[in-house]
Amino acid sequence: MISAQDLKGALAIMPTPAKEGADRLDATNTVDLDETARLSESLVRDGAAGIMALGTMGECATTAQSDYEAYVDCLLQTVRGRIPTFVGATALGGHEIARRIKFIKERGATGTLLGIPMWQPATLDMAVKFYGDVAQTFPDVPIMVYANPRAFRFAFDADFWGPVVAKAPTVMSAKFSSKAILKKVVEVTRGRVNFVPPIGLAYEFAQISPETQTTCWIPSVGPQVAIALMKALAARDAKQAKAVADDIAWANEPHHAITGSQEIFASYNIQLEKVLMAASGYCKTGPIRPPYNVMPEEFRKAATEGGQRYAQLREKYSKLLG
Repeated sequence: MISAQDLKGALAIMPTPAKEGADRLDATNTVDLDETARLSESLVRDGAAGIMALGTMGECATTAQSDYEAYVDCLLQTVRGRIPTFVGATALGGHEIARRIKFIKERGATGTLLGIPMWQPATLDMAVKFYGDVAQTFPDVPIMVYANPRAFRFAFDADFWGPVVAKAPTVMSAKFSSKAILKKVVEVTRGRVNFVPPIGLAYEFAQISPETQTTCWIPSVGPQVAIALMKALAARDAKQAKAVADDIAWANEPHHAITGSQEIFASYNIQLEKVLMAASGYCKTGPIRPPYNVMPEEFRKAATEGGQRYAQLREKYSKLLG
């Protein structure tokens, strides 16, 4: 099975491309499978070190089960195991989560990107037992913990990580953005978990824990700038790493009005990412599935500007990377 040490480079988060009309409440068969195949092939071709799918920006919570299965089939048949692929299986209850994990395992996923069921906030004991139960039920399915406190109403703080690696040996990575506790959680997990930050925090993570900062994630705007950053960090090229990080900060600056507020970001996370990815020109995300197909115009403009800036960085770093 894949381990924490195997994750290196830029991981790309895929949207779940939607057909026209997918924003209607009565829509069915909403996944654009042609775009799913084209985009996943582009990510492999352009050097992504792995793919994460069906998280928040992948609209896991609003994708019907038939669409979920069609998307997973297409994605995994296209990737064909050439790069690690972590497929989200989060659902409202444990039985549905188990059914989804069984499905993605049979289809050849590397592992699962897994959050906590979202109806009631979990206690620490509940959360640890949940991941422990998943690990026991599926001992050959690696888990990337989806450590999003705002989405799952659970802190994923330092007290969680020691017990979870003790109870759930298949936990080997985490989608994680809490730089304030990074040093502590790296210590308590003893190298068993690769804490994967968003591209905008990767440089800062490397200053805190340079030995363990081997990867980051980026939306599907093209992996080139993230590849450049991870190469500079791996080479300990401080000057180049800072220059790339500054470019990334410039691309992220327009949508600080959304990401700078926990409350605002919690309500517009999906919309931000889908608009940004579409505006980058790297993929066709399609409409946003209900009920999140509402976005104030000023936020849409900010996300569009961010996507256009990432398009400029894609062009710049494509040339630099050769």
